[in-house]
Amino acid sequence: MKKQRLVILGGGESGVGTALLGKANGYDVFVSDKGKIKENYKQVLLHNEIEWEDETHTESKILNADIVMKSPGIPDKVALVKAIRDKGIQVVSEIEFASKFTNATVVGITGSNGKTTTATLTHHILKQELNVGLAGNIGDSFAKQVLENDYENYVLEISSFQLDDIIGFKPKIAVLLNITPDHLDRYNYEFENYIQSKFRIALNQTKEDYLIYDADDEVITNHLKNNPVQSQLLPFSLTKTIENGAYLDKENIKLTINNNQIIMPTGNITLEGKHNIKNAMAASTVAHLLKIRKQTIRESLENFQGVEHRLEQVLKINKVQYINDSKATNVNATYYALESMDAPTVWIVGGVDKGNNYEELFPFINEKVKAIICLGVDNEKLMNTFGNMVDVIIETQFMSEAVKIAYKIAEAGDNVLLSPACASFDLFENYEDRGRQFKNAVRNL
Repeated sequence: MKKQRLVILGGGESGVGTALLGKANGYDVFVSDKGKIKENYKQVLLHNEIEWEDETHTESKILNADIVMKSPGIPDKVALVKAIRDKGIQVVSEIEFASKFTNATVVGITGSNGKTTTATLTHHILKQELNVGLAGNIGDSFAKQVLENDYENYVLEISSFQLDDIIGFKPKIAVLLNITPDHLDRYNYEFENYIQSKFRIALNQTKEDYLIYDADDEVITNHLKNNPVQSQLLPFSLTKTIENGAYLDKENIKLTINNNQIIMPTGNITLEGKHNIKNAMAASTVAHLLKIRKQTIRESLENFQGVEHRLEQVLKINKVQYINDSKATNVNATYYALESMDAPTVWIVGGVDKGNNYEELFPFINEKVKAIICLGVDNEKLMNTFGNMVDVIIETQFMSEAVKIAYKIAEAGDNVLLSPACASFDLFENYEDRGRQFKNAVRNL
């Protein structure tokens, strides 16, 4: 019998993980990357005798595939992807491919903001009592973990791009944190397309499965009204009383599932900000469903250290607090960051704008921001939007310079906040690179 041919577009973490899992399961595997494959990934492919190419796509070696796994970074409008689909070849994402080779209980977490924090926090709670992996957009790829560890449970951070290419993927527990306009450049600038993309997380769920979601998010609640899902609903809210799910009652989170209630004081949660109370509610609901002890959930919320590049307190210099929020790649994430500032703030913003509307930030600019430093190749939109709102607005293309300017402007008691509201690809490799450069520049002051 002829081996099934698996072609993988993109030789990054998810691509190489899928290649290893595919080979182990008897596929004829070929990896093709239009860019350069990083040296460490090349070594893995060579060591495992997997055929690969980089800096080109050889169509004759791709269009003979039985199945194609495409990296989430490659848009559907690329000619090669169109050609693959036109031939009727199935295109899947890594989570779709890998999920076929595990019987684990899967928790899938998506949303425009808070995915990484919620997924990391959920994993932090579950790992106290369960055998559990953390994958998706974080750490080692899901495919590689299925091959090497085959955990009994997985927490997956899942982007809309990964959900676009699922067919049968079905998490036992799906979490939908929020939906705000993001990545609209990939969805023909139609917010509705992006909403439907996020809701694909519940596409294959049945009444045996669960959907945990933010009941305060009108985009989500309206969509659910008009497009009911099969799964059991467990909402969370800061403003409403929820009978089955989680809500905030004064200073306590009250979480009820099938008449079994946990009460958790919010004062002891290490993560700050209203949005993090929601993230804690979502993570606790997952843990409660998976029968984690109440005491373990409470303790885990109190000792969780947070995520790098997400409102990460770097250093205090001359009584000025430097905060790295490089992971804020859209306006809504920056909204949460500015909302949680309790001192005059020098704000570093900019990068690749994904069709941003900055209006929701205006109240915070007036109230909290004393100076703006625009850090991007093209800062014109930022200058036009905020130029009249603050006394000091400065442009730069270098992180080290941005931090030095901030150091000069900031006074004792102020904050310096890197919260770009944009993607990082104009000046940096990715948001991690941007965050690390910020931290290094602060340490070098």
